[in-house]
Amino acid sequence: MAGNSYERDLDKNPANHQPLTPLVLLERAAKVFPERTAIIHGAMRLSYAEFWQRSLRLASALVRHGIGKGDTVTVMLSNTPPMLEAHHGVPMTKAVLHSLNTRLDAPVIAFQLDHAESKVVIVDREFSGVMKEALALAEVKPLVIDYDDPEYPDDAPYAKGARIGGVDYEDFVASGDAGFAWSMPDDEWDAISLNYTSGTTGNPKGVVYHHRGAALMAYANTVHAGMGREPVYLWTLPMFHCNGWCFPWTLALQGGIHVCLRWVRAKAMYDAIAEHGVTHLCGAPVVMSALINAPEAEKRAFTQTVTFNTAAAPPPESVLSGMAETGFAVTHLYGLTETYGPAVVNEWKDDWDALDGAGQAARKARQGVRYAALEGLTVMDPETMVPTPADGETIGEVLFRGNIVMKGYLKNRQASDEAFAGGWFHSGDLGVMHPDGYIQLKDRSKDIIISGGENISSIEVEDALYKHPAVAACGVVAKADEKWGETPIAFVELKPGRQASEQELLDHCRSLLARFKCPKNVVFAEIPKTSTGKIQKFRLREMARAV
Repeated sequence: MAGNSYERDLDKNPANHQPLTPLVLLERAAKVFPERTAIIHGAMRLSYAEFWQRSLRLASALVRHGIGKGDTVTVMLSNTPPMLEAHHGVPMTKAVLHSLNTRLDAPVIAFQLDHAESKVVIVDREFSGVMKEALALAEVKPLVIDYDDPEYPDDAPYAKGARIGGVDYEDFVASGDAGFAWSMPDDEWDAISLNYTSGTTGNPKGVVYHHRGAALMAYANTVHAGMGREPVYLWTLPMFHCNGWCFPWTLALQGGIHVCLRWVRAKAMYDAIAEHGVTHLCGAPVVMSALINAPEAEKRAFTQTVTFNTAAAPPPESVLSGMAETGFAVTHLYGLTETYGPAVVNEWKDDWDALDGAGQAARKARQGVRYAALEGLTVMDPETMVPTPADGETIGEVLFRGNIVMKGYLKNRQASDEAFAGGWFHSGDLGVMHPDGYIQLKDRSKDIIISGGENISSIEVEDALYKHPAVAACGVVAKADEKWGETPIAFVELKPGRQASEQELLDHCRSLLARFKCPKNVVFAEIPKTSTGKIQKFRLREMARAV
């Protein structure tokens, strides 16, 4: 007979082989810890049994509306309980969850709704105005469900918008069956969620995650974030961002508590940390700055050490020391939307504690080594696909390979093929490999600016500036910012005889772009170019450092 003994009569069957999915983690938590608190939202408390039942009801109601495998359910929600319920209830129907960035403008939202072919939209009333505008622009006509947050504070910085849907979220969930027979995915390769990139040129690309990757990230997050038994997680990271780095699925593994936070404000964070015993949170450097620079009246004392996982640009040494003094242990991560969020961790070595300040800062600036759930991380020449020397100096492209790399880009075979050329995922980020195997980013080949954890395309900002009649040439680069990590700065060369003020150009950009994408400064100068007329971005970065 062909094959060896281990290949005969040892076939896969339902008893020994099931598709990996994070959905079983919540099911287990509901059975093992039914009375344990799962979600805290203002005065609201949901146990694991209630969390599970509400997710089942949501799934049941969606199925009754005709939602099934391959359908897209779009949500535009803050870090509130319905967002957590959607991460479980939607994929229980074999449908795909599409989380919208709540900071987007109507045309981009409309594009995503149409590209994703959204069948259902669940929208928080805080965002009903822009959603109404987007739905008017979109071709799809989904069922619209309003979420009216009962914990919405009276002194909220943003007023609730009008109801725009045909049904209330609570009524919709109540119409479902708590005994609903939910469906495991047919295959762990099946799509679980859809997340759009910021888009470096043209429209954003839809990144598709599968159940296998989401499940593996739940285990990897538990390990690399040091989430021991019953962690208490504060939602400072938007759940729309890479599905909250997969933490909506992760917490159930150890029966942890989700502490919801609608707006990231220093006082609210300190109150939650002190009152609920928060052990973990994630976010961009801007969140750290908010904690460190908060007025003393807003700060609260707490006895536990809080793990703060941060991505994007490495935090300045002053921020790291300030966090340590305040009671936070910072872990530096790196990843992309295409890698389910963080897939690289700066694993701190004990002997680095003996280094002086400069030595430690140099180690902390590194992005690090691969997550346990990632099979390959390297730096290569993207043209030859030959690894660069591990000398900490030779620049190449950072490449990923493994089960926490996306399925691909929705309806974009060409972009997927380009991203996976040579059997590796091409990040577009340029970096070096150190002799000890740690990678460090040096530049971004696509000139993406990461501000407050959000990706901003310099090309998109430049396109907006070029629409002003007085602009002859422009270039947008990142400028270091203590609060946001980076912000866009624009260098503009005006047409002969034309005039425009800095404020005029800033107002012009704000009329075309989401506010967070707009330049913080406009500098009028001759734009450095090559002999062929190509703008020299490296020169602009030098100029930005001098501003």
